[in-house]
Amino acid sequence: MLTSQEKDIVRPQIPANLIDTQAIAGRVYVTGRYRQAIAGQLDVLEKATGTRLFAAGQATAADVDDAASSAKIAQLKWAATPGPERGDILRRFASLCQQHAEEIIEWVVRETGAIRGKGVFEVELSAREALEAVTLATKPLGELLSRNGARESRFERVPVGTVGVITPWNSPMILAVRSVLPALALGNAVIVKPDPQTPVTGGFMLAQLLHEAGLPDGLFHVLPGAADVGEALVRHPGVPMICFTGSTQVGRHIGAVAGGLLKRVSLELGGKNAFIVCDDADLNRAAMAGAFGNFFHQGQICFTIGRHLIGETVYAGYVDRLVERAGRLKVGDPFRDAVQLGPMINEKQAARAQDLVERSVAMGARVLTGGRRCGLFFEPTVVEVQPGMPLFDEEIFAPIAAVMPVRDDEQAIALANATEYGLVAAIQSSSQQRAEAISSKLATGIVHINDQPVVHEVYGPIGGIGASGNGARTGLPAWEHEFTHMKWITRHSVSPNYPF
Repeated sequence: MLTSQEKDIVRPQIPANLIDTQAIAGRVYVTGRYRQAIAGQLDVLEKATGTRLFAAGQATAADVDDAASSAKIAQLKWAATPGPERGDILRRFASLCQQHAEEIIEWVVRETGAIRGKGVFEVELSAREALEAVTLATKPLGELLSRNGARESRFERVPVGTVGVITPWNSPMILAVRSVLPALALGNAVIVKPDPQTPVTGGFMLAQLLHEAGLPDGLFHVLPGAADVGEALVRHPGVPMICFTGSTQVGRHIGAVAGGLLKRVSLELGGKNAFIVCDDADLNRAAMAGAFGNFFHQGQICFTIGRHLIGETVYAGYVDRLVERAGRLKVGDPFRDAVQLGPMINEKQAARAQDLVERSVAMGARVLTGGRRCGLFFEPTVVEVQPGMPLFDEEIFAPIAAVMPVRDDEQAIALANATEYGLVAAIQSSSQQRAEAISSKLATGIVHINDQPVVHEVYGPIGGIGASGNGARTGLPAWEHEFTHMKWITRHSVSPNYPF
């Protein structure tokens, strides 16, 4: 006979659909099981309509304790599992992403307000992340070092243990898998706290995919919740590493807490990214790149263009082209209509965007197109600005292009660097030499030449400096260093002589 506690547990199944919202409603995912949350529920809304899609369980600090205890036990066995076996599970994860692509895409569109193309991208990149993470599981475990006399010396890479991953709402699946999958490949356990607005694509979807792929119980946990759950995760002594993607304000707090506890911490934070268009650029291609880099996913990406800095002799031509492209973009419900822009994530973000425009206009900014919203649907907007205006100085996170002319490359560089952020910049120029010279002077972690800044690939080290984070912490070149530490081991055949 089942106890009352056991009756409250739902074991993951392998249904035709990954997510059975009725079966897991009001639950959290701990120790390989969905269990009833004791703190209540979190309503998950379709962003375009406000329709209730799902009720996730609200996690607590006690859930963090349980997850960390379970993860510690499971991780020891997982770390001892041969790398090829760990890799096989990630290969199956990649295959399952493709198999269940339509369901995942639908959830991305409805839960985040993204257009279908972004949903497709999240599925494809997640599968690619898995396949590249597989290579970590079969890499050499260490290196033989130079000998000092009879002393043999080597180092081995060992997992950090349990990794806490705190994800945002804007690209929840991608920004989770890029930490979850390499951490697992290298022998770690993972606890994810998805944003409460996107717990399915940021957590439960991954739990189902990993379960179906054969990941042992106890290695992956999903705890949706508010800031108190994130705080408990950051402070928990059983979680030696934290990966956070989100706002600079929250990132500063997490960095301070984690630093005080001597934890490893990975922070990718906000950006105020410059898009520099030189006077020798192809204006049609530059405007196309500028429109995509500013308006894709309603500008709600940390890589989004924050300032268009345009050579003054081509400024009018570029702005005309950007305004024309903005005017052709259709805004609406991305699940039911063919649109290029969906809704913003919530009323708070939409109202903030409107306030940025209004305060900038009060200081002399000129709205060249757009500037209005209907609820969460914000028109693609182009505004001519100057330094000191909110749209020039602050991170926007909305479909608003802040444009201004610059005299020359040196002014463009100075303005691009006139911010505490240092995430990404992009340059448009027909001269590779000129673009490289500009690139070398930009204080950012990433630069894209003859492209726009919203570029996310598994092969590149991704991360910013300054208020944008603590360097490149994700991407294939960074993963091995992030999720393992080096253990130095020396050996003598006989203990050596010492003077005392």
